[in-house]
Amino acid sequence: MVKDKTVFQCVECGYESPKWLGRCPGCQAWNTLQESMRAAPGRSAARGRAPSVEPVRLFDVPVIGEMRLKSGLDEWDRVLGGGLVPGSLILLAGDPGIGKSTLLLQALGRMARLGPVLYVSGEESLAQIKLRAQRLGLERTDDLWVLAETSLDALESLVQNRPPAVLAVDSIQTMRLDLLESAPGSVAQVRESAAWLQRLAKEKNIGVFLVGHVTKEGVVAGPRVLEHLVDAVLYLEGDRSHTFRLLRAVKNRFGSTNEIGVFEMKETGLEQVSNPSRFLLAERPKGVSGSVVVCAMEGTRPILVEVQALVSSSGWAQPRRTFMGVDPNRVSLLLAVLEKKAGFSFLQQDVFVNVAGGVKLTETAADLAVVLALAGSAMDAPLPEDLAAWGEVGLSGEVRGVGHAARRLAEAVSLGFRTVVCPRGNQEQLAACDPQGVCLGVRSVSEAVKRLFG
Repeated sequence: MVKDKTVFQCVECGYESPKWLGRCPGCQAWNTLQESMRAAPGRSAARGRAPSVEPVRLFDVPVIGEMRLKSGLDEWDRVLGGGLVPGSLILLAGDPGIGKSTLLLQALGRMARLGPVLYVSGEESLAQIKLRAQRLGLERTDDLWVLAETSLDALESLVQNRPPAVLAVDSIQTMRLDLLESAPGSVAQVRESAAWLQRLAKEKNIGVFLVGHVTKEGVVAGPRVLEHLVDAVLYLEGDRSHTFRLLRAVKNRFGSTNEIGVFEMKETGLEQVSNPSRFLLAERPKGVSGSVVVCAMEGTRPILVEVQALVSSSGWAQPRRTFMGVDPNRVSLLLAVLEKKAGFSFLQQDVFVNVAGGVKLTETAADLAVVLALAGSAMDAPLPEDLAAWGEVGLSGEVRGVGHAARRLAEAVSLGFRTVVCPRGNQEQLAACDPQGVCLGVRSVSEAVKRLFG
């Protein structure tokens, strides 16, 4: 009689090995092989002839109008591309305690007005879910159904008899299939459970949300195939010491991956922030050096964020370099440009750069603001409070134009900024929509430093 087989599978790439290895031969990652059981095929499991299939011309495929389920949370719907597409599989991930379950339950409570919604929790009891719903004001929602269960086999009959419009599973790492003997959260269980839910979503045309844990490296726990199976991957980001939360899509088959949703954590749940620029600049200090406002683009939304820099003399042989919210390699490049093209010296200086509010700036349009903040802190010269900046800085010290200049300018003017330092190319583009002469165009870093600091 054939026995079950023990294999070791990589959680990153799915590589299988009959024995444990410290380094995966497939993706070269360390300590990623985990033990799993593979059931031996029975005699009756012999493969039969597959049924014949016929391809269909793409021209003959009927066009179905796209219908999306809108929750009413504008920030949530924006990240999903306008709402939830029926039959899609969505993965929501984030750090522990960041607010994943709270945000998901809020969205489900609003979508329950459009049809029955089932929330399956493998981590909390029904009483705990009830307490959270009371805090969020959702305890009287008629079509919001809850279930505390970890077995997908027990869930199958329920969904077959009464299929909901939306199904949420919190979390995928706690689900299990009775066919597999491995423990919940193992590579095999997570992979097969996600595949089972994917088939359910496509066959029953149900929108399915999966909550996923993340590792200490910030990636979704479990096999990498989990992110390939789903239609969209959403990350809820933010510093737990701040009330600011960002919902970002890193994969979306039905929308853009450049949109973000902005929320504020309160006692009654996550509240939408319709004007994040005003929220981020509410506590900005006045009349201090090293503080510059940059107009960054998050998808199609302009956001004004404060960039802070501190340059001070160092008492160590090797000065400290600490950067938060910006790319450290990019800031090192800008320090070298300031030394070479503007005459600054940071050899014996500690340099600290921070983006207020816990926001992470990824676009190169923040280069000019970082440069001005560093120069202002080095000379201890504050810039005007109503000044904002954007622009990309090159290695030769030139300031290059960036996209969405009109939207950046409109956002800055609406919040009362009277001077905007931008690349000369953007200033020429905005000449028609800048009758008051708000834009101050510069061609290089040295020109910007001379015109602002003398």
